[in-house]
Amino acid sequence: MKPMDWSALSALTSGQPIAVERVRLQDSGVAIEGAFTLPPLAQLPADDQVFVAAFVRCHGSIKQMEQFFGVSYPTIKNRLNRIGDRLPFADVQPGGPTASAKDLLARIERGELSAREAIARLRGDHDDDH
Repeated sequence: MKPMDWSALSALTSGQPIAVERVRLQDSGVAIEGAFTLPPLAQLPADDQVFVAAFVRCHGSIKQMEQFFGVSYPTIKNRLNRIGDRLPFADVQPGGPTASAKDLLARIERGELSAREAIARLRGDHDDDH
């Protein structure tokens, strides 16, 4: 069976959210069933995925993107902003959570802090109490 192209899947679903319930490893044939969430980039419409791939291939050069798509700087910036609004902010800290994040997780596990309070603290919406 030939795998379905993501753009064909995106067209088939008309941009509606999809749920992946089965994954098969091609080399071993092992199949895993369950409820899987697609990564944020795969949840973008096909044309936005192409745009992001082009942006990466252009090494983030908006000037190259302008030439490639034949549109103006503001058009590229607006589209990047629109796509960026749909994607979660990536944690770029190597090696996992920072010491303060680890402390907050430990405090949640001990019942000293709610998840909502921890999020507020990570955003800086708090006064330190320790």
